[in-house]
Amino acid sequence: MVSVPHAGTLIPASIHERLNPEVHDLPDTDWYVDRLFDFAPDSGASMIKTCWSRYVIDLNRPSDNAPLYANQSGSSLVPLETFTGEKIYREGEVPDSREVDERIELYWRPYHARLSALVDNALERHGFAILLDGHSIRSELPDLFDGELPNLNIGSASGSSAAASLVELVCSHLQHPGMTLVRDKRFKGGFITRQYGQPGENVHAVQLEIAQRTYMQEFPPVWDENMASGLVGMLKGLVSGLHQWRPENQQ
Repeated sequence: MVSVPHAGTLIPASIHERLNPEVHDLPDTDWYVDRLFDFAPDSGASMIKTCWSRYVIDLNRPSDNAPLYANQSGSSLVPLETFTGEKIYREGEVPDSREVDERIELYWRPYHARLSALVDNALERHGFAILLDGHSIRSELPDLFDGELPNLNIGSASGSSAAASLVELVCSHLQHPGMTLVRDKRFKGGFITRQYGQPGENVHAVQLEIAQRTYMQEFPPVWDENMASGLVGMLKGLVSGLHQWRPENQQ
């Protein structure tokens, strides 16, 4: 399964009219990640993505808004600031707790209900499930990390969300000359990776965070076909490799 929770760009009019004009271009979007994985359904992988912007609700955060990264800044369930610190809402328009609860029911729960159903279906059919959670982010965001982000960032919740052999397979398929790759550094995996990745229950989850310079022009955000084609080829090889992988108890 491929999950893409942050590439959506739609915002209901009742929310959009309350946003500061400076954020109308949705700078924190995981631009075109769904396009990078367009091939996935034809390759036999299930795919789930949302049309809604992360400014409506962040699907990769727990519904109780518990922090994911100790002593590190990060967005909340309903973000109030951009990654660079700009206020998302106009003065006096910040959603209250009741509205947050409504957004959880309208947007968060349906996505996770569908994702849970896909995991359950994979377990029933195959005895195990693999979830690849796809993300991207601007290459330089001083409020979140130092310097320039590596091209490809693999997160396995420090090895707890997937079998070691599967994480090694992911890394091996994404190692490429000219590409920088790290594992379980700044991006260890968000809520989706940690919640669904339960190797003891035969569910293995890995997050892939891609620096946007790897496949697009960042300012303004524009898809670059020449750059993206190489990455898509790598991702196709990765998904093919994941199809062939088996946990130790099924080898």
